[in-house]
Amino acid sequence: MFKLIYGEVAYEENNLKNENIKIYPVQSSNIKKFDNTNYSIYEIKDGVVYNDQVENVAIINNNKILDKISYQQINGKLCEAKFSNILEKGTPRIKKKINSSVLILSQGASGNNNYFHWLFDILPKIKIFSELNNIDAVGNVYFSKLHDYQKNIFETMGLHNIKILDSNIHRHIEAKKIYAVDHPWYYKGYILEEVNNMPKWIIEWLRETFLTKEKKFDSNEKIFIDRSESTFNHCQIINNEEVSLFLKSKGFSKYKVGQLSFQKQIHLFKNAKVIVGAHGAAFANLVFCQPNTKVIEMKPRNHPNFINKKISEYIGLEYNLIETPLLEDKQKKNGDMMINIGQLENLLN
Repeated sequence: MFKLIYGEVAYEENNLKNENIKIYPVQSSNIKKFDNTNYSIYEIKDGVVYNDQVENVAIINNNKILDKISYQQINGKLCEAKFSNILEKGTPRIKKKINSSVLILSQGASGNNNYFHWLFDILPKIKIFSELNNIDAVGNVYFSKLHDYQKNIFETMGLHNIKILDSNIHRHIEAKKIYAVDHPWYYKGYILEEVNNMPKWIIEWLRETFLTKEKKFDSNEKIFIDRSESTFNHCQIINNEEVSLFLKSKGFSKYKVGQLSFQKQIHLFKNAKVIVGAHGAAFANLVFCQPNTKVIEMKPRNHPNFINKKISEYIGLEYNLIETPLLEDKQKKNGDMMINIGQLENLLN
């Protein structure tokens, strides 16, 4: 029925060469992709967006799905637009017409409520767009309904006038003018591998933007990140209580970082001398650390994400990694890591 109403979506080569599409290069020496090439901003007249809330955010013009700016992560792997499932399924949602411009920030489920992706994907998209445009002049920003910490970060940036068009409610839209930008760092393959190509400017910009926005509180210089608050089963410490008691004996305090305001998280990491914890979103705050801060990250041996090592190299942190042996399923009742206290003690000394 929806194909009869809206027509089928097709793919054709060189689909960005279209009179309805303008491409503007961001020619800034300070903002470059990992391979030192320029980002681009895309302006689409009478553009359409359809998203499935999980893996696909299709940007369409004249019923043609557009390369580069459409997002399709199939079974965890980023693919070209010609592999989007909407070419088969169509756009089975009522389309909402927007009588203004819309900036697309949505990128499927990964960006909606993940602290790391919010800091390192979504906010840098805003920075790229703002190099050539006034974001306050955009009618709507297409993204999921903001969580409190996201609202707080926007306020901290002085972005008080952004109007969010909820991508979870309005899954199919058409606007007079749609804007999109290149992803800051994810262009192919699996996200946990590609994230290791994070460009340095993102770290520098986040520090420049937020380091002075801290809210001071009585925090310890030795911090243990307690990941037990996470809803995810991976990177959980089976002997978490043993590790916690050992670190307490060494003068550490335990923090469930997600329970702190954004400004307090900045202060906690900026003030820290030693940071110990399991791999997780809280480690995104390493970007706020001072050079020479000692970091001990713990993760399973087969985990491919080394972004925290990359951030540490950019800033000059003393990075250490504990890679734990792989466990059998029957051993993973309360987590997937068993930490050797002797190994941890050696790294602290």
